[in-house]
Amino acid sequence: MAADNCTGVTDFIFRGLPGRQDIQQGLFVLFLLVYGITVVANLGMILLVKVDPRLHSPMYYFLSNLSFCDVCYSSTVSPKMLADFLSEQKRIPHNLCAIQMYFLCAFADVECLLLAVMAYDRYVAIYNPLLYIVAMPRRLCIQLVAFVYMGGLVDSAIHTCCTFQLSFCNCNIINHFFCDIPPLLALSSSDTSINEILLFIFSSCVVGLSIITVLLSYVYIVSAILRMKSAEGRLKAFSTCASHLTAVAIFHGTLLFMYFRPSTSYSMDMDKVASVFYTVDIPMLNPLIYSLRNKDVKDALKKIISTKLCSV
Repeated sequence: MAADNCTGVTDFIFRGLPGRQDIQQGLFVLFLLVYGITVVANLGMILLVKVDPRLHSPMYYFLSNLSFCDVCYSSTVSPKMLADFLSEQKRIPHNLCAIQMYFLCAFADVECLLLAVMAYDRYVAIYNPLLYIVAMPRRLCIQLVAFVYMGGLVDSAIHTCCTFQLSFCNCNIINHFFCDIPPLLALSSSDTSINEILLFIFSSCVVGLSIITVLLSYVYIVSAILRMKSAEGRLKAFSTCASHLTAVAIFHGTLLFMYFRPSTSYSMDMDKVASVFYTVDIPMLNPLIYSLRNKDVKDALKKIISTKLCSV
């Protein structure tokens, strides 16, 4: 459609998740519970790392940043989604849609890169445990986290600017429940080939860098573990990596399914289900995975609970 025949939209309308009104109300209760657990569990993890001296190590510094990222990530989508479950018109202004997409992409990139940094941290801790604190000083940890956030913010700014320079004309109905790149590209009346190329290149760079770093780190980790003479030492080393490997498998598995499957198999309904998983469920699962599978976290949590009970 020619640009001079195009009327720019001032807001968008989400189709949201399918279902009758009574189903929507049930989903509201379910996702409100999930969002509540996400916020409490992740903020609890941050507080736990801050107050317990045994958790003042690089590993838990990165874990507290992952929890912060998950709270922000979930909060970008969940409050609006919850409000839309109770609303007939699932409307979002044009500028708020851009803001939502920007922070969603930014925190998705941050989480992806942060998981790579955590894999490198596990490699240093297991490959050379005696020099772990020397090899991962506080300054380096801060620099790595700063790099992760900078990469996420810059990458997201590129995608957001390119997406919202497109024309959307008279169609403003997004077949989704939040502002994401693929449904907005599908909605646009402009040529989106450049956007699709940029999305593929930058997503491949971010996800590829993360996956390569994780794989290389775990090649060295496994080789170091296999050289250990003590079976107890090997088991302990594997257990310290189990939580991180679980989080990596869930997050990257979902991302690869979402953005790197063939276009012929693309389905918007399937896309919505996968989007619920990586925007709502994963931020809730991460702190649970780390608290249930990590002895230090469980011990710190028990200590705080017992202290509180004794003071009552």
